[in-house]
Amino acid sequence: FVQQTKWSLQLMTQRALEAESNVEKLKQEISILQGELESSKVENENLKAGQTTDLGAVKHNIDFALQNLHKIITGANWSVRQLTLGVESLHFVAEVLESTGKISEVEAEKE
Repeated sequence: FVQQTKWSLQLMTQRALEAESNVEKLKQEISILQGELESSKVENENLKAGQTTDLGAVKHNIDFALQNLHKIITGANWSVRQLTLGVESLHFVAEVLESTGKISEVEAEKE
């Protein structure tokens, strides 16, 4: 039983580490997209000011940014779900360990 609990704890720790890694990757992607967003804002301001810009390039940049944003949102949702599952599992393991400790105390009192 203790072996199984240790294994579960290791598995949940691994999942949490993977989720943290995914979060870091998503943060990097967000940073890149923010740069692209700033570039698009500058292009938008230039258009408003009457400067000529290739509208096809602007549309392409917007489409590209939207595609990446959807990927980031999907990845972030997945990471949050993984973290939530990991937390729930860790709570379960903690409860099991607490119960094991209480059982050990009762058995020690009997002796």
